[in-house]
This record gives sequence, structure tokens and C-alpha cells, in this order.
Amino acid sequence: MTPESGPILWPIIYVRGFAFSVGERDATAADPYCGFNVGSTVYRATADKERAKSFFFESPLVRLASEHGYQVVYRDGLEIVDPEWTSGAEGEKRAEEGIDLASIVIHRFYDAGSNLRGSGKSSSIGDYAKELGILIATARELVRPKAMKAIAGYTDDQFKCYLVAHSMGGLIVRALLQDSGNDVAEIEFSGRRRKVLPVRGCVAKVFTYATPHNGIEFAGLNVPEFLSDISTFNRDNMQAYLEKAPINGKVNYLPADVRPPPSHWFTMVGTNRLDYDAVAGLSRTFVGRGSDGLVRIDNATLWYQDTVSDPAKPKDMPVACAYAYRAHSGPFGIVNSEEAYQCLRRFLFGNFRVDLWLDIHGASLPQDVLDQELLGRKVDAVYQVELVAAPRGKSWALSRRKAEEDSPACRTYQQIKNNAADPIHLSTVFLMNSAKVDPHRPGLSYAVTLGIKAPDYEVERAFWRDGHYEGVSLFRDSLIVTIFDPKAHSQEIEAPTSDWLVRYSWMKRQNNARIAPTERSYEKTFTVSEITKPFAVEVPLYTNDMNDGAISATLRMEARAWS
Repeated sequence: MTPESGPILWPIIYVRGFAFSVGERDATAADPYCGFNVGSTVYRATADKERAKSFFFESPLVRLASEHGYQVVYRDGLEIVDPEWTSGAEGEKRAEEGIDLASIVIHRFYDAGSNLRGSGKSSSIGDYAKELGILIATARELVRPKAMKAIAGYTDDQFKCYLVAHSMGGLIVRALLQDSGNDVAEIEFSGRRRKVLPVRGCVAKVFTYATPHNGIEFAGLNVPEFLSDISTFNRDNMQAYLEKAPINGKVNYLPADVRPPPSHWFTMVGTNRLDYDAVAGLSRTFVGRGSDGLVRIDNATLWYQDTVSDPAKPKDMPVACAYAYRAHSGPFGIVNSEEAYQCLRRFLFGNFRVDLWLDIHGASLPQDVLDQELLGRKVDAVYQVELVAAPRGKSWALSRRKAEEDSPACRTYQQIKNNAADPIHLSTVFLMNSAKVDPHRPGLSYAVTLGIKAPDYEVERAFWRDGHYEGVSLFRDSLIVTIFDPKAHSQEIEAPTSDWLVRYSWMKRQNNARIAPTERSYEKTFTVSEITKPFAVEVPLYTNDMNDGAISATLRMEARAWS
């Protein structure tokens, strides 16, 4: 598949999050879309709690329908796993007709745990995962009639689906995909048991919103096991249903053989704890800063171990991720947000993937602090790295990390000095041709606003006040990047070319007349074969304009064609 072509619109299966009480499970059972239909009219553009900005977002379900032609699958008041769907004369017609490839299916796992349709008692993550497997297998059966018409030579082993999950729903997805015991071998279809192919290999992509992949912590401690259903998020319990031993003391690592591979997972991370009002605000109080009110930022990410370069020394690598100033749920929640929806649609249907890294090479100290270090005193500092990544012409960002929102990436002076500062994975950006403001403008363009705040220097653990100015940045600028395909940029140069072109420039340097024109902007070319695998564009942070005490670093953009 080429970057110009889009992927097949396979079914999207939505898996909702945790319900704290029987009443919430009842409300979920009474909602046809289990919350995926909830929109929002407000946007917390800043950390200001007094006033919200008006911003209408219709809901992920409406937008997927209006922008990508997806259909919600309910017929004659039935859902697809209901035995009546394929029973009797009407059922035979429904089964023969099938469902569209571009269908949205809801995993209604809480129905049996409600008083409306079940016992009122919740089940285990493993049970929910097995039910998800049955749902996927049923969708595959029902997609077959229309898939055979749309795809030449279609067979069941070609079927794919996308899983989109909020909060605990992401753990249900992992429990299915990481534990072979939760796969299904047969389902009930058209009134009889039918053997089916395994379903775990059917999943093409996984997108999670605010999932506690490494559990939930209260006051920095692993949530206690005695807290009834909440013990689901205890890391010791998670090891059992995820079939995964901890790595580095954490359970947010995907197995090496997981399908889909780690490259096709995405974690959307919320950073606004202040607008999460669950349990009268007690949740955000106990979970604390650096969270969405329920899940800590670090616990909402996923990792895997890369053994390609050196099997004896696995390298910790993150899956694709982005950050939004959104709460775990509610009017300012992450699911009903424009930012998360735009990340979702670009991840599912985009044309390019760009991972943004910051490689830190060294750091220097202000002279007065350096003098203290030369006297043998212990000096340290925390460098806070901020990032906003946004496409051209939009009023929202695809990823947002701010110090005042407790979401910057951090490294210490001692880590940098001792060469122990690992590269920082800042965010992942997906770009989509069909989402451009001007479809006739060549190239896919985005901006990366990068800031490194001047740290609070410490000498022998005491704040060094002399020379400190709060809010000052060591570096802050916006890099404008445009990726041109050969057809687009060959019109701008004398000779046609088959190469892809990447152009980039720092805005402040671009507008600085003192900078030589040759140093204001840059470009690199790549062949078609090179863009099918990750290729890197490295942009050094210019240091000559930095204040006393500087940091040497490179913004590294690893890009690839996406499908």
C-alpha cells in the first residue's frame, strides 16, 4: 500500500471503561453506544478553572459516521451476538446480507452485570476478554458476504478489525491479545455451534484512551487488592489476567510476540486531573499530580522490548502515544475530545507516522553554579521539556505537553552529566492527506513547538536562588515541517524527481535577518523505498541564542509511510 492510498475501512469495535457501581453499569446497559456517542461543547484551552472555551465536538461515533462513512450495527433492536440476529427467517436474511466492512460494533460486556439485563454482578477481565473474542468472530462471519463482493478472492483469514478502548477497556483488549487462553475456537451462529479461526490475529490496530496499563496508584501506592472491583487495577492481579510477568517492576510492556505488533498500538494520555470530579473529587486528590484524575501519566503508556539490534540487551521502546489536556472522563474528558478523535482517525487511516524524539548530548551550568560544582558540592537540576505538535490550520493540537499541566518530559543534570539520560520520546504524530485544510496545497505540514525550561538549580539539595528567573526558557521555538510526495514537489523544481522531500525550519531563525539564508531552512530527500521503513531527520537545537547555562540536544523525527 502506498502513502497516497487509504486502508480498507475494517470494523471498529469499541470497548468502554470501568463502571464504579451497579448504577453506572445500569446506565451503561441503557445506553446503545456505551458512552461512545457522548460529545462535548466545552474546551479547557488553559489550566484556568473559572471559564471554559466553547467548542462543539459531536462525539467519536458521529464523526466516524459523517467523515468516514461508518455505520453502527444494530438491526431490528438486536446486536450481532444476540442469538436472534441470525435465527428464523428474518435472521437468515440478516446473516445472508451481512454487515458493512465500515461498521462500528459495541462490546456490551457490562449488560450482564447490570440489574436491567443481568445479575447486577460484574465479571472478571478474563471473561470480558473471551466475550470480546466471540464478538470479533461474529463480526467476521457477518462481514463475509460484503467482503467477498468488495475484495477479490476474499477469505476469512484476510479479515481485520480495529479495537478502540477507554480505560479498563484497554486491559480487556490486552487480556484477549496477550493470553491465548482467551481466544475462541467456536461460536454460536445461525442456531448452531460453528468452529472458527482464532481471532487474536484479526486485530490490525489498537487505540486506547487513558488506560491504566501499569495499574492505578493512590498516594503513590499500588491500589490495594481488598478494594473490591477496583482491585482489577492492582499490578499483582494484572499480571495474572495479562499473562505477563513484570519488566522493570511494571506490567505496561507488550510481549514480543503480541499481535498486532507494538508498532500498531496507540496510547492516548490525559493530563488534566483538575476536571475529573469522580467520587466528589477524591480520586484526583489521592491519585495526585501528573495524572488525568484517575490514571497517572506514566501508567497510561505502553512499552515493549526491542531485541533486533542486540538480543542479549533488549532496548525499552514506547508504542505510539500522544498527550491531551483532558480528564479521564466527564465534560472535559479524553474520549469526547477533538484532540483524541483526530489522533484516532489519523492512526487508523493516516498516511504518515512521525515519532518525535529529543536526544540530549550535554548540559552546561551557569558560572556561579559551576563554581559550586568545582568546589566539590553536589549540583543537580531538572530540565522540563515541553512540546505542542499540531497540523496546519487547526485550532487544536495532536499532542500537548506543558509544565503547568504536569506533563513535561524530564531529565536531570546528573543523568545528562553521567551519560545516563535516555533519549526522550516526546510524542507520535500521524498525518493524513484527506484532512488537509487546502486539498490542493502540496505537502503534509505540521508544527512542533519545543521548549526547555530553565531549571531550578540545586546545590547540596538547596535551591540556588542567585541568577534564577522563574518562567525563563533555555530554548523555545517552533519547527515547521512539510513532507512532499514526488508528484507535489516535482512541480516546484526544474527537473522531475521520484524522491520524497522533507523541508523544515525554526520560525525564529527563519524570521531573523541576522541569520544567513542558508542557515534558516533545510531540506532532505528520501527514496520511495526509504519511506516505507523509518527514516530519521535530525534537527540540532541552535545553542548560540541560549541563556547562561545551556543544553545541547537534537530533535529527531523518525518518519515512515503509514497504512
